[in-house]
Amino acid sequence: MSYVKIYMLLTGIMITWGLNVSVLKFIVMNTQPVTITALRIFTASLIVILILFYLGLIRLPKKKELFYVFGGALLSVVFHHYFLAEGLTRTSGSNAGLILGMGPILTVILTMVFFRQKPTVIRLLGFLCGALGVSFTVMAGGGGVHSINLGDVDILLSILSQALSFILINQASKTMDPRLLTGYMMLVGSFILFAISFWKEPDGLSSLAAAPPSMWGAFFFSAIFATALGHMSYNYAIGQVGAAESSIFLNLNTLFALVGAVIFLKEAILPSHFIGLILIVIGVLLGSGATEMWILQRKKQKAA
Repeated sequence: MSYVKIYMLLTGIMITWGLNVSVLKFIVMNTQPVTITALRIFTASLIVILILFYLGLIRLPKKKELFYVFGGALLSVVFHHYFLAEGLTRTSGSNAGLILGMGPILTVILTMVFFRQKPTVIRLLGFLCGALGVSFTVMAGGGGVHSINLGDVDILLSILSQALSFILINQASKTMDPRLLTGYMMLVGSFILFAISFWKEPDGLSSLAAAPPSMWGAFFFSAIFATALGHMSYNYAIGQVGAAESSIFLNLNTLFALVGAVIFLKEAILPSHFIGLILIVIGVLLGSGATEMWILQRKKQKAA
């Protein structure tokens, strides 16, 4: 597949993921959040496994790969989606979209911590901009410095756990197809989320009968396009153009999350949101290494 087609694919994924923040907000406000999240992830896992079976990529994980499957399931599915669902019940879609935009920076920070890499000056500036961007966003949601929305804290924990999972996925991808790993993680994680929902939301499954038809339309959009096909396609794109190039497109995710919050949730966008968006975008471009790669490529072109 050509680079143009890959970039078009990534743009389409970012539109889907950005709008999915508003969709998830709508879903969890009409149902029990943990129960519907478990069902959504389970549905997505079945779709991924069916696609992989059709592609002939299904195999049982090796003994040493089970650690990555269960570790990734806890971080990328259970913790990430649990805190995301809980956070969306207590914060706005616009705040959630902006904080989720910190994913690339957190991933780079954790990679440097675990692999003992020293950050460059450019990346340090990126981390600082990203932190300031999240601060402005949280202040916008909480109403000021002295009032912090706990829902924003849940969203931050959500993206932090997902960033941690990327470390495991990166290691596991050396011997296991990331798409297959994604399917197993979703399947295992959905069962753990179901167990949590039985304890936290005893009437969760029975309450689904009262959900409006529009909720189920949103549910299947999120499960099929955003969760199943979105994650599979993004992993494929990373393998084609690289993680740094792919991470640049995550800025669009944040932008479309804000657009979705305005159009579908009728949320007001405050000046703090715009400041947060600009700082987070700058932070991702600097902190993810994308700017350094662009500078290096420019030097190579001039030298050639």
